[in-house]
Amino acid sequence: MATAPEEFLRLLRESVDDGSFVKLTLGRYRGADATVRNLYVRPVLLRAGPHLSFVWHHATRDITKNHPPVDGLRQLGLLIGGDFGTAHLFTMTQDSQLEFATEGTPSLKIIPHEPTAPPAGTHDRAKARPIAAGGSWLHALGVTTATGVVRERMSGKFRQINRFVELLAPLVKSAPLPPDRPIQVADMGCGKGYLTFATWQHFHDVVRRPAQIRGIEQRAELVDLCNRTSRECGCNGLEFTAGAIAGMELAGLDILIALHACDTATDDAIAKGIAAGAVLIVVAPCCHRELSPQLKAPPVLDPALRHGIFHERHAEFVTDALRTLLLEWAGYDTQAFEFISTEHTAKNLMIAAVRRAQPTDREAAAARARDFAEFYGIRAQQLARLLAFPLAP
Repeated sequence: MATAPEEFLRLLRESVDDGSFVKLTLGRYRGADATVRNLYVRPVLLRAGPHLSFVWHHATRDITKNHPPVDGLRQLGLLIGGDFGTAHLFTMTQDSQLEFATEGTPSLKIIPHEPTAPPAGTHDRAKARPIAAGGSWLHALGVTTATGVVRERMSGKFRQINRFVELLAPLVKSAPLPPDRPIQVADMGCGKGYLTFATWQHFHDVVRRPAQIRGIEQRAELVDLCNRTSRECGCNGLEFTAGAIAGMELAGLDILIALHACDTATDDAIAKGIAAGAVLIVVAPCCHRELSPQLKAPPVLDPALRHGIFHERHAEFVTDALRTLLLEWAGYDTQAFEFISTEHTAKNLMIAAVRRAQPTDREAAAARARDFAEFYGIRAQQLARLLAFPLAP
């Protein structure tokens, strides 16, 4: 007669083989990795065929790995009763609960239920992404395989690409873009061009308006790679130029993007956008070294800011808040929000600025910026210098 674990594994194998498998959860982890909480397994249908998707839930992150059914079942045979003390199998016709008590024999409970619909078995079946994985440029830049499957090590980058487009779409829709000519877009410090290509695809597939999109990057080898990819993938209207943000001349610009430009390079980009008359400026600042030595908060904050990490985070807040105040003085409405989860990058703040149609009260806006700077003892800052805005009266 089969033992409870043997019978549970038989039910699991049969459900995978006959297509009735819905999901499996393993709990009460007792293995060596103290960060593991549990493991969820579900069927997925990839281009390579049916697989079992293992989602390892850790304390601060999730890790997904896909395995062919034979390999996945072999691993589960070792994990059930080994690293995990409970296993719950859900199928289309019944649920099975296996528990390993601290002392005593394992117990198996089987609960039949009314038949349910078969699992969809597709990756990301509940979420339609603005940038699908099948784009040729995604493969050329190493995000996906030749068959359109997102590479495991690039899953975070793929989520970042889609999150960026999700945020960009309503901003583009609300910005007062010119109706009678191609939209001019510059992505400053674009790196390998992931988000530049995503911007091009959004305009090409969704906005459906002519757009000239230029990625600007200092590293010539990345510029060559991106230009070659643009040509080979037929991205008409997308080109890349070698150069630094501070030295780049822009004219007639409608949208400026600068994501993760380091320290004062973000200020350089914002100033370029303002000077070029951009109606939409989107930046995700990175590094905040300039104001940290100047930061002199009121005495009530001294006990907290003596800790280096609090001082660093406060300097980030002061830098980016001052940037929004200066943008408002320059005639923009601003928003600040999370770009992407800190699980993927600690530099996850995004600032978006849309140029106002009506004139602003510049004196009141200037007073707000100066009062804020005075409160923190800030007397000089790169964006203020570039805008010829004196922080101190």
